[in-house]
Amino acid sequence: MAGISKTNVARLLDAAGIEYELIPYRFSEDDLSAVHVAEELGEPIDQVFKTLVLRGDRSGLFVCVIPGDFEVDLKLAARISGNKNCEMLHMKELLPNTGYIRGGCSPIGMKKKFPTFIHESALLYDHIYISAGIRGLQVKIAPQDLFTYVNAEIYPI
Repeated sequence: MAGISKTNVARLLDAAGIEYELIPYRFSEDDLSAVHVAEELGEPIDQVFKTLVLRGDRSGLFVCVIPGDFEVDLKLAARISGNKNCEMLHMKELLPNTGYIRGGCSPIGMKKKFPTFIHESALLYDHIYISAGIRGLQVKIAPQDLFTYVNAEIYPI
């Protein structure tokens, strides 16, 4: 891994003894989408997951990790997180609350541990890709290891 500096996400996974691989990719400020990431990685979009932070009316902040080509279903997200309503966290609130910026948000290593829900399709694969905590770097990880590490609940379709 010469030339790739370890992110906080990588250090946390190392400390937990979890196997992973850091995969760099070219990113563009004009297209921070998971679709772009998948194209750069040469991987199917269903294995590249995006991390979304939402605010529930009862629970406060929570995290949904969903396939890159999915849109979050706010009604379902509210229901699974024990809320009546929820909304996406405003971009200006992302960094102060999570320590991450848009396009580099990882479910691992946020400032606080938030309830985390990972889409059930992750379990279909030996490995999935999530952000390593910065733009231009992904973590290739076994979904079960991710579920366990972030203490996630399975998020059904």
